[in-house]
Amino acid sequence: MAKNQQTLARFLFSLGLVLAVLLYVDGKGDSRSNGHNNGHNNGHARRRGRWEGKLKMKFYHKTCPEAEDIVNEIVSEKVKASPSLAAKLLRVHYHDCFVRGCDASLLLDSVAGKAASEKEARPNLSLVGFGIIDEIKSVLEKRCPKTVSCADILTLAARDAVSYQYGRPLWNVFTGRVDGRVSLATEATRDLPSAGANFTSLQKLFAESDLDVVDLVALSGAHTIGTARCGVFSRRLLNFTGKGDTDPSLNSSYASFLKSKCSDKSQRLNSTAVVGMDPTGALSFDSGYFVSLLQHKGLFTSDAALLTDPSAAHIASVFQNSESFLAQFGRSMIKMSSIKVLTLGDEGGEIRRNCRVVN
Repeated sequence: MAKNQQTLARFLFSLGLVLAVLLYVDGKGDSRSNGHNNGHNNGHARRRGRWEGKLKMKFYHKTCPEAEDIVNEIVSEKVKASPSLAAKLLRVHYHDCFVRGCDASLLLDSVAGKAASEKEARPNLSLVGFGIIDEIKSVLEKRCPKTVSCADILTLAARDAVSYQYGRPLWNVFTGRVDGRVSLATEATRDLPSAGANFTSLQKLFAESDLDVVDLVALSGAHTIGTARCGVFSRRLLNFTGKGDTDPSLNSSYASFLKSKCSDKSQRLNSTAVVGMDPTGALSFDSGYFVSLLQHKGLFTSDAALLTDPSAAHIASVFQNSESFLAQFGRSMIKMSSIKVLTLGDEGGEIRRNCRVVN
């Protein structure tokens, strides 16, 4: 009888903890509302980012009413032809926002005689999708000259690319950003989250951008689409402690699978080989990442790190439900895409005519 009571107590404790996480994620503990809250963003008011108030919905509805439709049409056409572009555009947006905020500084090319731009930083060398942003900007400059910022184009394009498979926008995009004038490779190297980071460093880095542990876990779910080169995680796979070993936290069957994909005919590491970041599928944006993560099949050290923190691990378990994940991912994207935004009148901002160069 005592054993049964202990088992019941543990079950009820676990159930209560999961319900608490769900309550926190869904924001039902706070009924306050504001202009950012609607039926698709339940609870967003409770966890609103500090910079969000600078942006608003349909910022261009008078100055360039077709802007959002033009972005969507071009992006949808591109993703239909090449579904892998969804992950690539989302990654560009992430890498832009974590360095100087969401100001399109990542889109600037280096200028001879000056410090290298963010594009030249090692974590950004494999980024793809700049040409699509250029194409959208070119069309918009013809329709509405000097009106729509590159930062807003990139933010809209990332949302539309990820949402394409659903045939509807997965989250709202608040607009009104202007473009930054400074882009430094050294800052990108310093500020971008690392695939080899532990939980403490990830939490600190996200907190510096006003993102909490729920955002950290939800935004990590972006790894449900896209691929990675074997060289990025090879140490975890082949030389974790410097003794030719594999990270013991990695699922052994998954480790064997990765070794087969990352080895050449001579069984040596092929660092340029690529694998999907989510073993359940690299093209479908869903909760498969979290299902795999809880099976210890997270590809990067930073993925596995989420399971080393009890709160993050429980949130990840909740996000195995696609509906819960997609809802929170949208809320967290709204917060992330407002990081340190520049708006009209802010020092150091402008609306570029060409996304690759300052005016």
